[in-house]
Amino acid sequence: MNDLSRLFAAHQPAVEAAALKTLRSGWWLNGPRMKSFADRFAEYLDVSICIPVANGTDALELALRAVSHHCRPGAEIVTVANAGGYTTTACRQVGLEPVYADIEVSSQLLAIESAVAGLSEHTAAVVATHLYGNTVDVPALRSAMDAAGYKHVAIIEDCAQSHGASIGAKMAGALGDLATFSFYPTKNLGAMGDGGAVATNDPTLADTIRRLQQYGWRTKYEISLAGGRNSRMDEIQAAILETMLPHLDAQNAERQQILDRYSLVAKEQVRFIARRDGSIVHLAVALCADRQGFRKFLTERNIASDIHYPILDPDQAGWSGLPMRESSSGLKASRDSVARILSLPCFPGMTEGEVDRVCSAIVDWKA
Repeated sequence: MNDLSRLFAAHQPAVEAAALKTLRSGWWLNGPRMKSFADRFAEYLDVSICIPVANGTDALELALRAVSHHCRPGAEIVTVANAGGYTTTACRQVGLEPVYADIEVSSQLLAIESAVAGLSEHTAAVVATHLYGNTVDVPALRSAMDAAGYKHVAIIEDCAQSHGASIGAKMAGALGDLATFSFYPTKNLGAMGDGGAVATNDPTLADTIRRLQQYGWRTKYEISLAGGRNSRMDEIQAAILETMLPHLDAQNAERQQILDRYSLVAKEQVRFIARRDGSIVHLAVALCADRQGFRKFLTERNIASDIHYPILDPDQAGWSGLPMRESSSGLKASRDSVARILSLPCFPGMTEGEVDRVCSAIVDWKA
């Protein structure tokens, strides 16, 4: 499904130089490389503030804590059920209750009407997950929430799979009250280890995030805010990310070219999800008439595949019996889709021959 060694080989001299320079500096945490990457990534997103943290799940947890800090215990977060459980995991850590909205089948993204139907007097935020690089229409979501009387409810963009995506003239990450990013190695902008970030234009929220990410400190050893933790990006990962950032758009274009070739040969039995203007490609995800049969066919041709994600959040055994609810619209589209989705290989460094093999398999498959 991916081969990160190819990405490293393509950028090895620059990455090694950045890492070695950082190691020799003797400053490995909370130093100039983290600040420099934060400034460059904020500039790329066109936001005023970027706060690097240890990983994408921490970013979600810190964002949820920041927007719900003054809410009652058990406040609600509206989110989707088909995005791998990461928002739900963060909700459980913070003590918030997930409310699951349905998706649009064609895009696999949050359905705005369902999200609005899930809002209540207890809602602290809506998490808009830009899944697979596809972009939720955050301005439309904001308008619908405002019209329904929920102008005070925050929108958090989950941009873990959308580095470089946009809606109109604005980048994903600059549309909501807060945005969270993961730099897990397979992401469109990936570290060589873990990493994450929170982006915002709101200085008050940013101040809360900064305190929460370091024990709740106002000043060193002075805890002024409950719920703090230790979540820092190390200097080496920051140096690597800053080195790779200028290549992000070109790598996104490479992923797009691969998906374009798949889409040209797609058919009713293997139909790729619809992409909105400004979206990028993180994963090449198809809806399959016979997923099990097609996956077996791919395996016989020595082609990898994966399912992102095979279990909806409310169906996870580990969360059985914990507080949660579904939007009044239900989860019909989510449940119909979860048995049909399949991800095919799509990553920078794939060879023409490898792309040809996947295309041939799509053409030859008969459900």
